[in-house]
This record gives sequence, C-alpha cells and structure tokens, in this order.
Amino acid sequence: MTEMQFSVEINAPKERIWETLWGDKTFRDWAGIVDPGTYMVGELAEGSVVQFNSAEGYGVTSTIARLTPKEYILFKHKADTKDHGASSREEQWTGGSESYKLTEKNGITTLTLEFDVPAKLRRTMEVTYPKALSRIKELSETYGS
Repeated sequence: MTEMQFSVEINAPKERIWETLWGDKTFRDWAGIVDPGTYMVGELAEGSVVQFNSAEGYGVTSTIARLTPKEYILFKHKADTKDHGASSREEQWTGGSESYKLTEKNGITTLTLEFDVPAKLRRTMEVTYPKALSRIKELSETYGS
C-alpha cells in the first residue's frame, strides 16, 4: 500500500463540511466520483463497524478507530467485501487506513484526507480524489442555497 494525501480549503464552517462528508445524500454525491454508486452503511461512532459499498456490490468493511465529531475521523479497513458486504473478496484494502481532518481558521476550513491505497490504484486515485474534494467544496459552500 501507498499513502496518499489531499487537502482543500473550503469557505464554510467545519460543521457544514462534516455534514457534507457524512450525510447520506451528499456522501453518495461526492463518493460516487471515486467509485460510482458508493454508499455507507453503519453508524458514525468510535468503535463502530461501517461498510462502504459500491453499485458493483464491492466494498470495504472498516472500524472507526478514532472520532472527534466535526473534526476528525479515522477508519481502519478490516476486510474487502463483495455482495454488498455479505462475503469476503481479495484483500487489497485490508489493513489500510483512511482519515478526514477538518481545521477551521477565520471562516476557512481545510479538509485533509490521508489514506492508504493499493499501488495499482494510485493513478486512478490521483485523478478521482481531487475531483471528489472539489465536489465536497462545492456542496459545502452552496449548502442550503
């Protein structure tokens, strides 16, 4: 696995960005850029297990290792899944981590995303994640308008 990091400055409070990140409708919107049809199943609570599933039926089952609401979340990927989490598949994401950090200063919030990625997917992520962050920025800055 290779570690990747991306960040974006967003003209919105961190609470609004947090809702954009993890609200079902907005999560599906931006995460679908990375993997079409992606949705999350589970509760955002430290120690909880969540699944990230795609329209193709593949996904990752993760534990929320650390959570500071509206500021930081760390997922530890436990297993790759298929059939919408009903069975296991290859272990390309297993053992990796993914974190989202929000830092607000003077009305501008920096979203920093760090994650481990299988080497063969690095180029794809270099294209899709900046687009996803751009969409998070757009959704957060136009929230409620």
